Amino acid sequence: MSQIRGFASDNNSGVHPEILEAMANVNKGHAVGYGDDEVTQRTILKFKEIFGEATDVYFAYNGTGANVIAIQALASPYHAVICPETAHINVDECGAPEKHSGCKLLPVKTEDGKLSVEGIKTYMHGIGFEHHSQPKIISITQATELGTLYSIDEIKEIADYAHNNDMYLHMDGARISNAVAALGCSFKEMTVDAGVDVLSFGGTKNGLMYGEAVIFFGKNTEAVKYIRKQTAQLHSKMRYTAAQFEALLSNDLWKRNAAHANTMAKKLADKLKDIPQVKITQKVESNGVFAIVPSQIIEPLQQEFFFYMWDPEKSEVRWMTSFDTQEEDINTFVQLIKEKLSVLV
Repeated sequence: MSQIRGFASDNNSGVHPEILEAMANVNKGHAVGYGDDEVTQRTILKFKEIFGEATDVYFAYNGTGANVIAIQALASPYHAVICPETAHINVDECGAPEKHSGCKLLPVKTEDGKLSVEGIKTYMHGIGFEHHSQPKIISITQATELGTLYSIDEIKEIADYAHNNDMYLHMDGARISNAVAALGCSFKEMTVDAGVDVLSFGGTKNGLMYGEAVIFFGKNTEAVKYIRKQTAQLHSKMRYTAAQFEALLSNDLWKRNAAHANTMAKKLADKLKDIPQVKITQKVESNGVFAIVPSQIIEPLQQEFFFYMWDPEKSEVRWMTSFDTQEEDINTFVQLIKEKLSVLV
């Protein structure tokens, strides 16, 4: 197995040892399947402690599945979902939300991955007109695909606009732990208190082997268990998914992992600021660094530290840090960038 480290994605890191230990601890004897086991029920109660009693939790395998479940539960096939152009549901889910829900996605162009009410309004026409898909859900990502963050006030503003127009607010929280750690607030303050209706709570990018949670806040969720089954997201041995989340939400593991990843991204950005040939293109607010670099050095760099191109036309790359990124990784990588650039002079 290749041992190459890099900054491609927080999906590429391993599983946190405490998560593996939690899975091993439930790997004893038999337990009732499909979520009727003690560990799953205990973990659901932990989510309720964090988000409030009016919280319904449904575990899923992955982020795409979580987003699909959320959208299907709140919309009909004639509805539309307004989202940023860069949204994962729009770019990286192979049309799954549209296929499963029947809803049309309405992407808004943004410079920083964040929706605004003004941007949302560009699609608020044809309401009640039978020839147009009807906007029903606004979907935001926190932290965004560009590593930027919505403030709590910005989330509240979008939520208020959604509810005033008979719409729901969905939050894709694949990296919600990074956002909460960065803003120094609580999960509840960023979601329930801000007006979010449904949250895709990410675990895989923050140290889990697999697993996400779809969390509904005070909504009618009678149909969700059927939707989850139809979208092939119901895990039979659910105690293994739940045990990971129980460990993640205990002893501030979520925060330790996310805060470390955020810190590593900021360290990387700080060390790059003094290199004139590298231009950081987005605010470094979570665990992602976006930068324009000379195209000649990209492939040589990737051979030693794997990462992805973000925009080939601009020669823009994305560098993601994770819970297991080490400062040595950053120092070595930055030195490698300097060496590759020196050859161009």
